[in-house]
Amino acid sequence: MASSTEHEPTGQHQTKKATLSGWIGSVLEYYDFFIYATAASLIFPQIFFPKGDPKTAIVASLATYGVGYVARPIGAFFLGHWGDTKGRKHVLIVCMFLMGFSTMAVGLLPTYQQVGMLAPSLLVILRLIQGFAVAGEISGASSMILEHAPFGRRGYYSSFTLQGVQVGQILAAAVFLPLSYYMPEEAFNTWGWRIPFLLSFAVIVAGFIIRRKVEETPAFAQESHTGVRPKAPVIQAVQQNWKDMLRVICMALMNVIPVVTTVFGAAYAVQPSYGIGFSKDVYLWIPVLGNCLASLVIPYVGNLSDKIGRKPPIIIGSVCAGLLSFGYLYAISIHHVPLAIVMSLLMWGVVYQGYNATFPSFYPELFPTRTRVSAMAISQNLGTLVTALLPALFATIAPPGATNIPLMIGGVTLSVTIIAALAALSARETYRIHMNDLGDPNAVPVEKQEYDRLRAESIANTK
Repeated sequence: MASSTEHEPTGQHQTKKATLSGWIGSVLEYYDFFIYATAASLIFPQIFFPKGDPKTAIVASLATYGVGYVARPIGAFFLGHWGDTKGRKHVLIVCMFLMGFSTMAVGLLPTYQQVGMLAPSLLVILRLIQGFAVAGEISGASSMILEHAPFGRRGYYSSFTLQGVQVGQILAAAVFLPLSYYMPEEAFNTWGWRIPFLLSFAVIVAGFIIRRKVEETPAFAQESHTGVRPKAPVIQAVQQNWKDMLRVICMALMNVIPVVTTVFGAAYAVQPSYGIGFSKDVYLWIPVLGNCLASLVIPYVGNLSDKIGRKPPIIIGSVCAGLLSFGYLYAISIHHVPLAIVMSLLMWGVVYQGYNATFPSFYPELFPTRTRVSAMAISQNLGTLVTALLPALFATIAPPGATNIPLMIGGVTLSVTIIAALAALSARETYRIHMNDLGDPNAVPVEKQEYDRLRAESIANTK
């Protein structure tokens, strides 16, 4: 085991700078990604697809949302390779430009009434580019923060990557709120929905300014100096870490919870063909409030994972979130707005964060530095790809007019979350492993007394 000082970060300033860069970058990039999810549920069925068959329009619109996830494993392959060979900083800048320009282009698309099937075709192409771009964001940002973070504090600092994702989702919904509330419906459907997409120009500018200033991580720099960086990190990751990659694929199925909350839940609550009758502006407050609470909870859960380990929050959060999905969907089915908000706050805002706040440290800790971005990006995005196909599946097995929708969709959701919990249970614990041993299945955690001493020193040095 290496000494505790050999692989400590370069200092307090770099730790906080890397964390801020990862946080802001995640806010901006996931704002782009989730304004599409919001629009796919609320407006795209009416403007990009034929109006004659509401069921087909909803399924097709939600399927274009899932198409973005189809591109993510491809993006993970290329961007993961880039992150492990060229550096964490460079891959994050590439992701930002791809995401910003593709999102802006969505706001310029013609509608189905104007150009027919060319409209949804162009929409699918741009969604594929979005999915390609976002594939390297969380793995790159998590790896950058983790490799700058002090020993015993990796869970806390890495959790800010996902706090940024939550804030990005808040902004995505919040931009739509005043537009849908104050604009006449005809104006919103004609041009108002384009405004959030065109605002992505600011994302491109702000993201580049922020990310070009951050330094490369000490761990990656050390790999460069020793000449051990692989030429094909993806192949090496699969050969040496396929078991942990399979575990991450299964744990990443927890993306079913945001799918149920913000994608299928929105269509179920708002689309007239389901007959529930939530207004757009009222429903948009549900994910906004849930994400606001989540952004407060995440750092505390990340810090907790530094004390009790990564596995307990993930396992407990997974199973409990699956159980709460029944209550959330039931509240929508009876058009009970206060109950839907409460269930969203519990399921999405609190319980799900046991997983959400912990995986940004747990996933990269499972893999060695030289293949970390590739292994995490590919396995995580394969898992989320599966869940991205669920909105269209949900709309197919529970179409407008179906009975027992909360029971059917809740049952699928719980089954998926149990799979994620079992995958976490089978993994080794990582929170007391030194940086140079991360991803080594033979690494031995430090003793608790020594761990507590080093963690106390790290806290003191980063205040």
